[in-house]
Amino acid sequence: MRRVTPLVLAAFLAIAPATAVLAASQAAAASAAPCKKGSGPHLRGKDFTDGTPLPSDLRCADLTRAKLDEVDLTRTDLTGAVLRDASLKEADLTQVHVEYADLRGADLSEADLGQLRAKQADFRGAVLIDAEAGQAEFPHADLTEAVLTRTVLTQADLTDATLKAADLRGAELGQVRARTADFTGARLRDATFDQAELQYAVFKDADLTKSSFTQANLQGADLRGADVEDASFTQADDLNLTGARGSAEDVPDDAIVPDGAGNPITGVLGGSGQGPSTAVVLIVLSTLGLGATLMIWGAAHRHRRRSAAAYAAARRAAEEDVTRFGEEIDALDFDMKINQLNGPNGEWQAALDAYEAAKRSLLIAQTLQELDGAAAAVRHGRQALEAVRRRLSDVHRQG
Repeated sequence: MRRVTPLVLAAFLAIAPATAVLAASQAAAASAAPCKKGSGPHLRGKDFTDGTPLPSDLRCADLTRAKLDEVDLTRTDLTGAVLRDASLKEADLTQVHVEYADLRGADLSEADLGQLRAKQADFRGAVLIDAEAGQAEFPHADLTEAVLTRTVLTQADLTDATLKAADLRGAELGQVRARTADFTGARLRDATFDQAELQYAVFKDADLTKSSFTQANLQGADLRGADVEDASFTQADDLNLTGARGSAEDVPDDAIVPDGAGNPITGVLGGSGQGPSTAVVLIVLSTLGLGATLMIWGAAHRHRRRSAAAYAAARRAAEEDVTRFGEEIDALDFDMKINQLNGPNGEWQAALDAYEAAKRSLLIAQTLQELDGAAAAVRHGRQALEAVRRRLSDVHRQG
């Protein structure tokens, strides 16, 4: 026994650090796991403006109608939290995580939202007047009817965000990344989009009066029905004003603009009554030849423009479909982690591979036919996802 005891003690001392590390890693993984919205601390209607300390863990907390005006929340993790109708005026949310959080109707006026992480967060009807949100990330977030008057969103990420009927009058969106973002019906008077990435963004029926798009990338952007009166497009790339209303300024020479009526040649050629001279005949023939050439060129130009518009519309639809497919993968992955379930590896990997294939197809596609590759990949991927859902449903029933 005297010889065994030291050996056991030595073995224990050797194993203990590894066990401690494993336990710590497991605890960290558990704390980082997704949770159901509102399943965290119940803090409905609580007033924290008097210095009352907040719990250390606020993931998925229920902070409905809570008062957090001027509260310092720097780097706080509020992933999946419910902050509906909460008051966060002048609060400091620098580098705060609100991914998947519910902030419908929340008041964030004059709040500091620098480098906020808000992937797929719900800001419908939220108020962000005069907020500072430089470099904030809102990919796939819903800001429908949100009030962002004079909000600073410089270098923010609004990729595929929804801003339908949002109020962004006077907002600063310089260098913003807003591919496929939806600004349908948004109020954007005096807003600045200088050097913004707006590929395939939608501005249908938006008010863009006196807005600025200097050096913005507008490839495939949809401005049908938008009011562009006095809007500036200095050096904007791939501008297509088809269907837009009003008179824009500083429109680039290569922009696609609505067809105008034009002014036909109206000069009358006169003679002495003795018949046209040879010079006059040559002038007339030259004019007719030039006119025919211009007509042919115009028809070809219109055909190219229609083809370009058709391709742009199809590409926009394809990108939106691929983006939605990616969101479906994210949502299913999130649900599986919440419920601590594992999907069938084969089908799950097939869905992930299909998503990557769809993105690659979009990257190289130059024609309508080449876009079919992305559509086919998405179809196969959705079939694989459906198989995963069925398998998880069977697991739920058996459980």
